[in-house]
Amino acid sequence: MKKLLSMIALVSMLGLHGLSFAEEAMPVEELATEVEMVVEDAGKTVAAAEVAVAEAAAAEEAATIDSGDTAWMIVATILVLIMVIPGLALFYGGLVRAKNMLSVLMQVFVTFALVSIIWVAYGYSLTFSNGGSLNAYIGSLATMFLAGIGPDSISGSIPEYVFVTFQLTFAAITPALIVGAFAERIKFSALLAFVALWVTFVYIPIAHVVWGGGFLFEYGAMDFAGGTVVHINAGIAALVGAIVIGKRIGYGKEAMPPHSMVLTMVGASLLWAGWFGFNVGSGLAANGTAGLVMINTQVATAAAVLGWSMVEWMTKGKPSMLGAASGAIAGLVAITPACAFIGPMGAIILGFVASLVSFWAVTKLKSMLGYDDSLDVFGIHGIAGIIGAIGAGVLASPSFGGVGFAEGVTMGNQLYVQALSVVVTIAWCGVVSYILYKIVDLLIGLRVAEEAEREGLDTTEHGERAYHY
Repeated sequence: MKKLLSMIALVSMLGLHGLSFAEEAMPVEELATEVEMVVEDAGKTVAAAEVAVAEAAAAEEAATIDSGDTAWMIVATILVLIMVIPGLALFYGGLVRAKNMLSVLMQVFVTFALVSIIWVAYGYSLTFSNGGSLNAYIGSLATMFLAGIGPDSISGSIPEYVFVTFQLTFAAITPALIVGAFAERIKFSALLAFVALWVTFVYIPIAHVVWGGGFLFEYGAMDFAGGTVVHINAGIAALVGAIVIGKRIGYGKEAMPPHSMVLTMVGASLLWAGWFGFNVGSGLAANGTAGLVMINTQVATAAAVLGWSMVEWMTKGKPSMLGAASGAIAGLVAITPACAFIGPMGAIILGFVASLVSFWAVTKLKSMLGYDDSLDVFGIHGIAGIIGAIGAGVLASPSFGGVGFAEGVTMGNQLYVQALSVVVTIAWCGVVSYILYKIVDLLIGLRVAEEAEREGLDTTEHGERAYHY
């Protein structure tokens, strides 16, 4: 290339100076120097052009949609959707009394629909768009109503629309989890108002600071699939709601057993299967990390089922289906933040420990504190979420079979960040949720009338029955 440039430059110089040679000959040394300068400048231009072409090619390659990743993420999104409807709806529905079955199905079903619209309108934008000077705490409205996003928009190696929809399912399942805390006694209108406010002022800010580039993201908080964003968030809001709304009529005096453990088991099974979309999908790719997350999700859940069944067998004399299902959810919750950072043996330990602590929370802590969390949202999601978030900071260490920490980060550093993320989530969610409950109670009223509660919410709130005898 340089030889070619030299020849071109020499010919050009001779052409430019040819006519003047007849009158005044140019010194050979001066001519050679000028040729070298031209060659050098041309070389720099070519080098710059080559770099620009290489950068453009790299950018084009990086922005290419991977069909395998896209196909997997579409499947993962559908799996998470199935987790909510019908999975969570049936799990919760089977746990309440028959007169309230339909109301719980309706609450989960419509919550999912409501949050879907909120997410597209402004939720995605506030979570994942850069918020400028406020980006440490919240995003911007740059992509409000998905402005600027089209079929050709790419997020990583998948279409951005797929990423938007996948994240939508996370935003929708989180408030749906809260429903279980005040099941059988909340007004449907009050629930919808609370959900709209809660997603806006609690879920979106927490999701942004952990996943969307906020300060916990910058600190390096480990939350692969939603330990803080989904489960601690939902668990704390559930606890606050159960306290603010109050106990069910007859709680502690009347028997309130699940009306259908068959449906609860079906729902738990759908949750277990769908959780692979929830966890494995959070890597946004079909790769080796997806395989690690998959095995961790399975063995942590299995260990938690065995752990809960064992401790229930030892303390109550018999292992129950309700206990096994509760253990499965505790294990799934605990592994969620840690699933890409720890090894399979660490996952087994985490699931087993989470089941034991959650069992204590729903059998002892709840009675000690005297709150009525109808379906133990705080005792399972809140407690197991905390264990998973903190446990990730320990079990990620290579000495426990984990993948290790970021360069220069020690276990102590990571534990501090994990604890900070838990405290921030609890504090923000607890305070803001309390305020939102009070606002809704003032404007609408949170609780149904006593007569409606005794009759059941199926007929009083929806004019239908789940069962006809």
